[in-house]
Amino acid sequence: MRVTEKGQVTIPKTIRDRLGIGPGSEVDFVDKGTSVELVRADVGLDRDERLRWIAYHLDHMRGTLDTGGLDGKAYVDMLRGPREDLDPD
Repeated sequence: MRVTEKGQVTIPKTIRDRLGIGPGSEVDFVDKGTSVELVRADVGLDRDERLRWIAYHLDHMRGTLDTGGLDGKAYVDMLRGPREDLDPD
């Protein structure tokens, strides 16, 4: 990605869509030392707008994780593996 003479870059559409960034959206750049993180600045959103934003992203994530038929607890336990401090076996 090339920076223009004015210091501008185009945010890729996949990232704009994932973050819900559209015309007029506010974004921030967070200095992480050796990298910079682009974040959406939702400070100006009211409660209903935030809830719509969350619902939009939850709808798009629904069905994207295959738990292999495990319920939430069993899936997390499988990811973590055995814990000697909790599981005596």
